[in-house]
Amino acid sequence: MPRLLLIGLVAGFFAALFGVGGGILIVPLLVLVASFAERRAMATSLAAIGITAAAGAVVYALHGYLHPVDAAVVGVPAMAGAVVGATLQQRVANRTLALLFAALLAAIGVMLIAA
Repeated sequence: MPRLLLIGLVAGFFAALFGVGGGILIVPLLVLVASFAERRAMATSLAAIGITAAAGAVVYALHGYLHPVDAAVVGVPAMAGAVVGATLQQRVANRTLALLFAALLAAIGVMLIAA
């Protein structure tokens, strides 16, 4: 339980500070620190992101930075993408998921360095 609390704290802090998706932080931490299987880590991360996003959105709204229409334009298609992604994820081998996720993180890192 203390590890999960720490993972949540770290993920929430960096998600709000840098605007990164919590899954980029939560999934690797759950797999590496809490010994979760990839699918369990991904499912747990998706549930936790909803809570984290709501808290962050409230704080940003209080500061006047939240634009609900823009959020809906991004969020509604993201919901559809989440359904498709979760369905596809059930058909992909665990090792393949881990490699694809690692490749995604590496590509994001390279793009950020090049920017």
